[in-house]
Amino acid sequence: MCRHLAYLGPAVPFGDVLVEPAHGLYRQSWEPRRQSSGVVNADGFGVGWYADGDPVPARYRRAGPIWADLSFADLARVVRTGALLAAVRDATLAGADAEAAAAPYAAGPWLFSHNGAVRGWPGSLTPLARRLPGEELLSLEARNDSALVWALVLHRLRDGDEPGEALADTVYEVAAAASGSRLNLLLTDGVTIAATAWGDTLWYLTGPGRRTVVASEPYDDDPRWREVPDRTLLTAGRTDVSLTPLKEPPA
Repeated sequence: MCRHLAYLGPAVPFGDVLVEPAHGLYRQSWEPRRQSSGVVNADGFGVGWYADGDPVPARYRRAGPIWADLSFADLARVVRTGALLAAVRDATLAGADAEAAAAPYAAGPWLFSHNGAVRGWPGSLTPLARRLPGEELLSLEARNDSALVWALVLHRLRDGDEPGEALADTVYEVAAAASGSRLNLLLTDGVTIAATAWGDTLWYLTGPGRRTVVASEPYDDDPRWREVPDRTLLTAGRTDVSLTPLKEPPA
């Protein structure tokens, strides 16, 4: 299980979004308020962000807990961005992939995170993995369930699917193959955000100054936070949010 967050809005030091809020992602690494599985997210973290004029995001990822990384504190204080995706990780299974297993995953303009776990991994997704071209399987960033879910999403994006469509169809496929999975997915290209609520909490906040935040849980007590119903697709820009019910696979 993990906690994740995506932000679109005025350019700010990313610490203003991740560290400074009373219950920001930084604090959620050891004290999440609404996490349904696990209590500490200390198995790695990452942040991806976009610089003005560059559609390809930068990333900073580490295998250890966010609170133990002194370099992150400096980056969070001085790096400014108007779009980011960040996550703190509670590993489903211990592995040797170190920071490669920490979200966000990336390809081209995209950043991606998976909050949840695939039931019966890895065997449950073997039929889906076999549908992917060999080069896409070989390019997996890590050997965990989240990396394969990302490969399935990315395959759809490269085939021309819209972001929300790619997430919704991937959740449907994975839920059909591995019933009981938790599949809260988060995707951004620095211009839009797409996310799914499937088995864990998801919230969003829109505010003045063309700002949208989508997160596993609120980072403060602002009354404008709204919870996304379970089994829902969220798509958003800087000023608008749309919610669409997701289809359940056959039992």
